[in-house]
Amino acid sequence: MRRGEIWVARLNPNIGAEAGKVRPVLILLDDALLATGMSPILCVPLTSLFFKDLAALRVEISPRDRLLKTCYVMPEQLRALDRNRFGDGPLTTLTVTEMNNVERVLLACCGLANYLNPIH
Repeated sequence: MRRGEIWVARLNPNIGAEAGKVRPVLILLDDALLATGMSPILCVPLTSLFFKDLAALRVEISPRDRLLKTCYVMPEQLRALDRNRFGDGPLTTLTVTEMNNVERVLLACCGLANYLNPIH
């Protein structure tokens, strides 16, 4: 398991609007921490659904390798998951550009960047 890889994880049980079910997730935890075997693993769920209202938050990941359809990163659903929740992987690995885009929307979701509400 490495930062930038997409793995399958079991997100249930979920509560309310939390992302649930078995779905692909993007690994965000630093490789040095992953190598220690520490748990939980910081990750972001993906969805195959695209909503125009959330377009500024979404980073598109095109199908390739074992990722069979277009997916979108959901940075507002950032999660820490126990290693036991992970199944199949890696499905694919993000490019440097994709990871940069994910990092940008994550910073914006955390209020650490002005990406979502640029000053006009």
